[in-house]
Amino acid sequence: MCGVNMGKQKKARKYATMKRMLSLQDQRLKEKDRLKPKKKEKKDPTGPPYHILVDTNFINISIKAKLDLVQSMMDCLYAKCMPCITDCVMAEIEKLGQNRVALRIAKDPRFERLPRTHKGTYADDCLVQRVTQHKSMPDDYGAPWF
Repeated sequence: MCGVNMGKQKKARKYATMKRMLSLQDQRLKEKDRLKPKKKEKKDPTGPPYHILVDTNFINISIKAKLDLVQSMMDCLYAKCMPCITDCVMAEIEKLGQNRVALRIAKDPRFERLPRTHKGTYADDCLVQRVTQHKSMPDDYGAPWF
């Protein structure tokens, strides 16, 4: 019977211990240390406006799905998008010939034209080379080296 009416012992609360720091007004600090350190601002290369490399198949599939290319990009990414098309892709679209709609879409003034930076007109090599040369492209993607 003695254990029935006994109360619980109160536990001591543990608080997180903080490192002791000098306040900015402390006289032991030197003048240069009194200033608050500035945070480095990094410009995110992967942020908006997004520059999107467009391929021939990308344009052809958007035609088949009856989608406006630029509007669909903005709906998908919720940000401003700048579609970029290389000279090699333009040459590939012109070679197709039968699809005049694709050529009209590719010549849209909203598309940014990128000049050729390599030999030949093979569009896939051109796009891969542009992506691998870009500074925000990490090496972890396993992209091929040329």
